[in-house]
Amino acid sequence: MISENEIKQYVAKILKDMAASSGGAPPTAGSGSPLAPSGRDDGAILPDILEEDLSERIDVPNPHTLEALKAVKKITPARIGVGRAGCRYLTHTMLRFRADHAVAMDAVFTDVPDEWMAQHNLPKFTTLCENKDIFLTRPDLGRRFGPEESAKIKALVGAQNKVVVFVADGLSTKAVMVNAIDTLKSMTDGLKGFGITTSPPFFVKYGRVGSEDAISEITGAEVVVCLIGERPGLVTSESMSAYLCYKAYPNIPEAKRSVISNIHRGGTPAVEAGSYMADLVKLMLEKKISGLDLKL
Repeated sequence: MISENEIKQYVAKILKDMAASSGGAPPTAGSGSPLAPSGRDDGAILPDILEEDLSERIDVPNPHTLEALKAVKKITPARIGVGRAGCRYLTHTMLRFRADHAVAMDAVFTDVPDEWMAQHNLPKFTTLCENKDIFLTRPDLGRRFGPEESAKIKALVGAQNKVVVFVADGLSTKAVMVNAIDTLKSMTDGLKGFGITTSPPFFVKYGRVGSEDAISEITGAEVVVCLIGERPGLVTSESMSAYLCYKAYPNIPEAKRSVISNIHRGGTPAVEAGSYMADLVKLMLEKKISGLDLKL
């Protein structure tokens, strides 16, 4: 087995040979080489790696059909044609992967600020989850409310509203903060055009999709609409979904829900999704059904 000292000597020899071939001195600690930071601050600002459009980047040297590769990259967000360095990813590819992963982690672990809810007049109610860790490890608690919160929800909604709409953080706070308000406005405007009113919208902290089942049971509403942040990926952390259900109840089969997914700027625009949701709610009230049984 090669010892650590032998490895160091081998690396030092390679660096010495590289320096000799270039006519310079081998890099040492503090020289500004990649082996050690120079400590120099020249005021340069590195570009934000997240701002680059990956569909425009070609990392494959001399592709067989460049135009075909460009065309494919334009129609999919998948990471294709990223090139390689030997059997490894390029540095840029790895850095972008880590940056996108960090954004996804932030979307999951960050809470929606109370100031945001207040700004948009969304009263806040919390499920049985006491914190984010419990929310992530106990999905069942994210579907239920305590007696006090249940009473507050019932008081806010009232007894006359057939349609209840709420926003839940889910697994991406960024998704709801970017898309929920435009979706809500578009949907409520559409419903007003049909002569359908909704209860005042509200926010559910640490909420899962199934929280709409509890809210349906608490309020007795005919249709409950849940706007919720979906699990973020490496393509986007802004994807929101809308789950609509007619007379939901705890443990209702998922096939009874109607879903509009991928609500974000790279998928279904928020305004378009809200307009479609208004049509869907109207149809549910007429047919008294939702999910796969609802024939569109």
